[in-house]
Amino acid sequence: MHSLKRLWEHFEEGMIAFLLAAMTLVTFVYVAINNIYTLFYTLSDQWAFTSGFFGTIGDHLMGYAQDMTWSIALTKAMFGWMIFFGISYGVRTAGHLGVDALVKLTSKPVQRLLAMFACLCCLIYAGLFVIASYKWVSALFLIQIGAEDLDRFGIQVSHIVVIVPIGFTLVLLRYLEILWRIYTHRQTGLGLADEAAEASKLAHPNEEHH
Repeated sequence: MHSLKRLWEHFEEGMIAFLLAAMTLVTFVYVAINNIYTLFYTLSDQWAFTSGFFGTIGDHLMGYAQDMTWSIALTKAMFGWMIFFGISYGVRTAGHLGVDALVKLTSKPVQRLLAMFACLCCLIYAGLFVIASYKWVSALFLIQIGAEDLDRFGIQVSHIVVIVPIGFTLVLLRYLEILWRIYTHRQTGLGLADEAAEASKLAHPNEEHH
């Protein structure tokens, strides 16, 4: 079970890193091609005997740049996927730093009750979105609408938005794990990592030595 959990966590982190790297690479290539073809046109104007050679390269690069309008749509799609993987990752790493600061002023039993109530609210919220988004994506799979600028690759809108029910399912599983940990007295907050405590240690490093 622990190995499966670690595999899940590594997959989650790997997907976020991959999507971020892919977005950066695609954007870089698109911007580079859009700017570099002017260099070859400039070179073609400098020397008459090489004007045809550099001009041809410039024409090809400009054609690639015009055909790469799909890169913007692809970047948007990958950004959306990264957001929904990031929601689950944020729950695991206590990315909601400071939200439960007021709750932590109460006693441990009260913290536990409030955390369980908040966790149940989050489970209901995520569950409703899982059901609604699943119905939405199922309808899109039936309609088979091509994604703008990506339909040339056979990518449909449903292929992109399928991450919505997947992302909320991951969130649902995270909060189920948190609820179980709270119920078994292994934690009192909503995060699977005590980010506030880590921030406090960084702010007062000398306190650890006393």
